[in-house]
Parts: sequence; C-alpha cells; structure tokens
Amino acid sequence: MRLILFTLPLLAAATPLSAQVIHQYGALALAPTGDRVAAVESGGGHGAVTIRRVADGAIVRTIDPCATCSYTGLTFAPDGALLFLARDPATPGVRLLRADASASAPRLIATVAGIAQTPRVSPDGRRVALLITLGAAKESGATQAGVRQVGEIGERNDEQRLAIVDIDGAARAATPLSPAGRYVYEYDWTPDGRTLVATTALGNGDSNWWVATLDAIDARTGAVRSIARPTTQLNQPRVSPDGRTVAYIGGLMSDFGSIGGDVFTVPLAGGTPANVTAGARSTVTTIAWTAGGLRTVALSGDEVQLGRLRPGQPIARADGRAVTASAGDGRAVFSADGRVAAAVLQDFTHAPAIYAGPLGALRQLTHDNDALPARAAARSVRWTSEGYDVQGWLLAPRAPVAGKAPMITVVHGGPAAATTPTYLAPTSLNAALVAAGYYVFLPNPRGSYGQGEAFTTANRRDFGGGDLRDILAGIDAVERVAPVDDARLGLAGCSYGGFMAMWANTQTNRFKGIVAGAGLSNWVSYYGTNGIDQWMLPFFGKTMYDDMAAYEKVSAIYHAKSARTPTFIYVGERDIEVPPTQSIEWWHALRDRHVPVSLVVYPDAGHCVTGADQASDVRARSVAWLDRYVRGQ
Repeated sequence: MRLILFTLPLLAAATPLSAQVIHQYGALALAPTGDRVAAVESGGGHGAVTIRRVADGAIVRTIDPCATCSYTGLTFAPDGALLFLARDPATPGVRLLRADASASAPRLIATVAGIAQTPRVSPDGRRVALLITLGAAKESGATQAGVRQVGEIGERNDEQRLAIVDIDGAARAATPLSPAGRYVYEYDWTPDGRTLVATTALGNGDSNWWVATLDAIDARTGAVRSIARPTTQLNQPRVSPDGRTVAYIGGLMSDFGSIGGDVFTVPLAGGTPANVTAGARSTVTTIAWTAGGLRTVALSGDEVQLGRLRPGQPIARADGRAVTASAGDGRAVFSADGRVAAAVLQDFTHAPAIYAGPLGALRQLTHDNDALPARAAARSVRWTSEGYDVQGWLLAPRAPVAGKAPMITVVHGGPAAATTPTYLAPTSLNAALVAAGYYVFLPNPRGSYGQGEAFTTANRRDFGGGDLRDILAGIDAVERVAPVDDARLGLAGCSYGGFMAMWANTQTNRFKGIVAGAGLSNWVSYYGTNGIDQWMLPFFGKTMYDDMAAYEKVSAIYHAKSARTPTFIYVGERDIEVPPTQSIEWWHALRDRHVPVSLVVYPDAGHCVTGADQASDVRARSVAWLDRYVRGQ
C-alpha cells in the first residue's frame, strides 16, 4: 500500500511497442467545391499540411513552412485558398497563414500573442475570424493541465475572445473584438458577414460552458445581443443560408470534443429554441448548414451515421458504419452544397484513413496504414437492462484462448460520451490488455450517447446506480457469448470511468482488481475543489450546498467500509477536472481499511495523464496490477 508523488521511476512498458508507425491525419478540412481535402499528416513525428484530390486521393501540395511548428485550424476560403495556424514551441505566440493555390509559400495574415483556434473565413472571403486567448496561462479546455493554485486564486481567468482580421491587408497582431469578461467557445458567420453567432459565457470558461448562452456578436463593433438562453448545454451554432435561423446541438452534457445531443433551431432575431430531433433514438454529434440543407453526423447504437435533416422530419441516413469519425472541430466536414463529405475513419482493426466523396458513397483516399495489423477481434454486443437497450464492444485476443480467459471492463469517461471503435495502437491500454491475453469489454450504459437524449439523461441523480447495473448485466451478456472466466474479472476507467471504478468497489465484490484513473471518490469535497463545478447542476438538480445528501449518497468515501478490491489509482498533479485530492482521499480510505492500494500522482500532468512517457508508465503499472490480482500471477 503506497503513495507515489511527483518523482517516480517509470516502469518498463508492459508489452513491447511495435516498430510500425501509425500515419495520422489531423484537422481535416474540405474545400467548398468538394474537390480537395487538407489535413495535417504525420508519420510519427513532425506533421505537414497536405492537400489531396478527392477524386483519387493524390497529393497535390505539401505545405510545411516551419520544421519545428505544429499546425491546426485548417479551413478553406470561398476562393479555395487554405488558411491555418502555425505554432513554433521555440517562439511565443501563433501565426495565421494563408496558402494560395498560385503562391509558392504561405503568406502571414496575423500573429497572436497567446493561443488561437478555429479560424473561419467570412462569406465574402475578405476577412477571417478566430478565437484568441492573449497571455494564456494554460492551454484551452478543462482537460488541459491547469495552473498551480498559488497566490490569490480565482481573480483571473483566461479569456477566449473573437478577433477579426483582413485577409488582404498587411499582417498585424490580432486584437480582441468581443468584450472582455466573456468567453467565446464556438461561432459561425451569418451569410451577410455582419454578425457572428456564438456560444458564450461570462467568467471562467472551463466551468461555465454548461451555462453558456447563444449570442449574436456585431462583426464591426463587437456588441453582443442575446439570441437564446437554452436549458441545455449548446454546441456548434450554425446559421442557415438565408440568415434567418440558427441551429445548434443541445444536450445534457456536451463539451470539449465529446459533443452530443438533439438538434435545436431558433430564429436569429431571438426566440425559444425548438427541438427538431425530439424522440430520436440516436445522438447527433456534428451539424453543418449547407446550401443543400442541414447535414448531420449521429451515433446510433454501434453505427456512426451521416445524414440529411429537414426540421420536423427524422434524419435521413446517407451512410452508416461501425467506426469512429473525426474531422476539423467535428466528426465530418461537408462541401458548400452539402453533396460531398469527408472524414477520417477508423475502427478497432483498421487504422485511420481519409474517406471522402458524395454523401452516402464515401471512398477511402489514403492507404498509408493499410499494412498495419489487427491486434484484436472485435464485436458489438447488445443486451437489455431494466427496459433499456444497451450496447457495448468486446475485444478478444486474435489467437485462440485455451479454456476461459480473464476479462477487464473499461468504462468510458463523460459521463455523457460513448466508446466508439478506435484502432488499437500498440501504445494503448486496450491493446496492452489484449496482448496480455485479456478480453476487454467496453460498455455504453445509460448516460451514454447513441440511444437518444432520453437514454443520455437516464443517469441524472443516479450516478453509479442504473449505469452500474447496466454494466454488470452487460458482463453477464458477454459471458453468454464468449469464454470469459467470471472468477477473473477486472474493472478500469478514467474520469467518470474512474468514479465508476472507485464506486463499484463499494457495491460489488465481483471484480478482483481495479484501475481507477482521475476518479471521483467524494462528490462533496469535489464540488468545492474542482475547476468545472457547473457541469454537476444539470445532473444533481441543485448545488452541493443546497442538497448535500444527494452528493453524499453517490460518494464512494461514505461507503468505504464495503470496499474490498485491490486498486491501482493514478491522477495528474495539475488536473482541474478531477483534482488529485479525490484520488488521495480514496487511497487513504483503502489504506485505512487494509485494502491493497497504490497511488501515483504524475507531475505537471492534466486530466487522465496523456503525455507519452507518463501514459506508458500508467499502462505498464495497470497491466502489472491486473496481472497480479485478476489473472493471479
């Protein structure tokens, strides 16, 4: 039973790393005409901006003006020029560059003395807006490592604000247009270029996304006008081609790259939002309002579906695949007329590749990863639990298992999110577990995306209740179809999955070993110490100070006497989503109860510990822990 803080020896990897490199495609963008795609492509090191033809995938241009830069925010202008952000770790700030088809080198448009993201060109092609944070103390987003809480805290927040610069003018420093004190998350231009429609919140941007409003920002003066104050979290505001209506994705919890909910529309002039996908048995994860109408990407059960949406009608599915899709700041991108789509697709056995083509007939354009091996056999598993239809994924070793095998259940974060098929890179925990001979079960219990908003909201005021029963029922379903040894079950998860790993230890003795990453053990103390407390109000209904009993009820720390399962705990020192004190509390409780426990706090790390060396150490320690207590070796 030990606590390891800050300085630690990194363990050797649990399984040898493959020498094969996975080719990556980031920040995918599609030209308005639908004839070219651009992405930041890398083969394990520095990435370059690459433009390909949609017709055949051939590379037509590679742009790499800085050998040490990283590139983000790719976006095409109406005339076909490509704009993107460049950031050199050796030089403070960010540069906004424009690459014209006829120019040999990109041209500098603007500089940002801080961080920047999401450039979008105005409809007339003369200006570009972007989100900037001047003098940023941390990277944008609550999953990033936070600043150390020293000195007078809570008196200064990073402010992400809108800026607009002329494309054809002399390069200059970008300055904020939107007012100080208002954090801008996402935005879209109106067709006349006079207004930007944005999701914004006052105060702490990491926390207040859950109370954001839909606003119109004057593109000349920066003046803000309220359009709507939705009762849901809102994402991806998109303006109709006639400039009269705004659509957005609204959901109980939908943020930081895990967007999901229903589609709402509201007049640009203001009004009450209307839910145009109410009752759907799927979760919309991306929308685009093209000249051909609304386009969507939705998760329906085990399928990602591209479709067309007419308000008041069900989404017309154009393409459905059991994959994970990504592109730009959503799951797919679309041409200006909505006829062509593009996305980076992958599944458990196929590494990422760019797909593009007519909506409903996407073709694979890149083949850099075709030779990479499948490291597991994967299948979708469905079961019923207390009237709910639930789905999850089962990964099995490719080599036949003699007799029954141990299985680790890995619970996703969120809570509103879902596990979708991603390629088993050799550096992933799932790949390491499969290579070690484990089955891996990835459930999507109530509270997850994929079954509609009613399913996503079904765990309100019931954390660790129905969702845990769904998971246990899913394990029973797996044991009916696979040779899994019920006497050798383990549980793992990070964030909300970390909470579930801690909580399950107080509710069942079915698991023999547990790995809990960035978990919540005490909702009462968590409420007062985390950096994003606003997300809890839609789930609990009231603040902790107004209904402390509701928070105590689902806190593992209040049930510690029931915990028996050996647990490995890990957390980042500078995690603001789930502070390390939550892990320390649970470590102390288990140690006091004489339950085998180990805790590692990784220095300077943020949420779920994502740095390569530290993540490798997490993986090695996790597999070693599960081998000891689940496999019994």
